[in-house]
Amino acid sequence: MASRLKFESSCEIGVFARLTNAYCIVPAGCTDSFVSVFENELADAVPVVKASIGGTRILGRLCVGNKNGLLLPNTTTDQELQHLKDSLPGQVVVKRVDERLSALGNCIACNDHVALTNPDLNKAKEVQEMDTYLTSMFCLSQETEEIISDVLGVEVFRQTIAGNILVGSFCAFSNKGGLVHPRTSVEDLEELSTLLQVPLAAGTVNRGSDVIAAGIAVNDWAAFCGSDTTATELSVVESVFRLRDGRPGALGADVRKSLVESCFL
Repeated sequence: MASRLKFESSCEIGVFARLTNAYCIVPAGCTDSFVSVFENELADAVPVVKASIGGTRILGRLCVGNKNGLLLPNTTTDQELQHLKDSLPGQVVVKRVDERLSALGNCIACNDHVALTNPDLNKAKEVQEMDTYLTSMFCLSQETEEIISDVLGVEVFRQTIAGNILVGSFCAFSNKGGLVHPRTSVEDLEELSTLLQVPLAAGTVNRGSDVIAAGIAVNDWAAFCGSDTTATELSVVESVFRLRDGRPGALGADVRKSLVESCFL
């Protein structure tokens, strides 16, 4: 099921927490009540670990991971790196990436099988008219792309979401479904769904916010949304991520079409 909560005074849950099918990371120093929401819902299925990255609490935007691994930015200290290696399950590979972009969670979105990263800026039609210097500031290196594939065990695709190159900010997906920017066209939605092999819906969280990943933390059986998320938004989340019914194929083509069309009415 999907739960609503806030971190201190912020409803941007995805900024502060990183949830996968193997672990959940929350900020060091957060309240016991905040941690208990995750622990109660996850029911001891995955460990809930308190940590910091580069001395900050915005874990969800700085790191990215799945059941196979966790990638950390170069701002991660040796002590923080060792703490995560010691705290996470043994099969999870934890690696610090020597990449100039530190907000890996904004640049990468993934599940256990596929990862999306920002596009090859020389080929992306959506960004050809943007300033070359500015766009290059948001492009991951080829070496980092290879690390993503090796550590997370995924196939990597370079994409945009509704013309936005920060794909990690404007979508969230698990192995069962995904939510993307509300202005994603029906054609792009179908293309992404085929690429990821999961049903997708265009929508919002936190009462109309299109920065999807900032307002949600999700895995295959649980989702945590910001406290401003409306009942309608929560219903879409529970449907597209198949949180109400764990059966494969629970969200059929007709339901997916209805969810997509409702975002453009």
